[in-house]
Amino acid sequence: MTRSKWERLRTEAVNPATRDIDTLPINEIVQLMTLDVRDAFDAVQREKESISRGVQMLVDALQSNGRIVLVGAGTSGRLGVLEAAEMPPTFGVEPRTLVAIMAGGPSAVHRAKEGVEDDRAAGDRALGRLRPRKNDVVIGVSASGVTPFVRGALSRARGAGTHVMGITCSPDSGMRELVDEVVELNVGPEVIAGSTRLKAGTATKIVLNLLTTSAMIRIGKTYGNLMVDVQANSEKLRDRGTRIVNAVTDLGHDASLKLLRRAKWNVKTAIVMHKRRLTYGEAKTRLRAAGGSIRRALEED
Repeated sequence: MTRSKWERLRTEAVNPATRDIDTLPINEIVQLMTLDVRDAFDAVQREKESISRGVQMLVDALQSNGRIVLVGAGTSGRLGVLEAAEMPPTFGVEPRTLVAIMAGGPSAVHRAKEGVEDDRAAGDRALGRLRPRKNDVVIGVSASGVTPFVRGALSRARGAGTHVMGITCSPDSGMRELVDEVVELNVGPEVIAGSTRLKAGTATKIVLNLLTTSAMIRIGKTYGNLMVDVQANSEKLRDRGTRIVNAVTDLGHDASLKLLRRAKWNVKTAIVMHKRRLTYGEAKTRLRAAGGSIRRALEED
């Protein structure tokens, strides 16, 4: 008898603890799922070393003007799209710096397109259109680890000499053979068999948060734990920028707002202007020479 090629994958396994979940009252379903999701956090903890090496790969790419490219399908692809979309407003990076490729294209973000993940050649072509370079990092995100679209993109990246990383929830998927670094999240079987938007999705989202945020911290996109490269292009973000300037300078709200306006809503520039008693132009020049790092810009000459 022919066995399913998916049967061996841990993401397809049946969870014995939830076989009768459909017979439970709501409070017990919620309790069972709440307890189960702890496996996602445990899985991430076990992969801290791999995640740390991945962060260094991202830092090296960003410091050499490279890009980070996230490739995925289904839930994995949508998590990549979310990560890429949130980087510019949060850390002030250019949209080209962190790019997401979704199997099925942009329309698949909002409505599932069945079958597009099975097209390996499409993954190859999608990455090829970005013309990957040696200073880029391509991250394949695949809960099963065997998604053809993702594997096609990873193969294309390797052929271009690009640094390649993988995130999967199936340690036995063979993804390790395609990448320079892999994060293997052994979250165990889902509450609903095969529904990898649950624990697998949660663990993957945590890893993406760790990778991108840690890398942004290392390249100077924060000052302490403050979001100093935030793009103050909305009322909420201008208010946040004012509060950040206030926290660093102790000027008070009104004076911080006035300073931020003089700095053309650039939080970093405002802080350096105040701390070093510089004009807007002088502060911009100093920050540029410091590679965008407030701490270096504030150092004595």
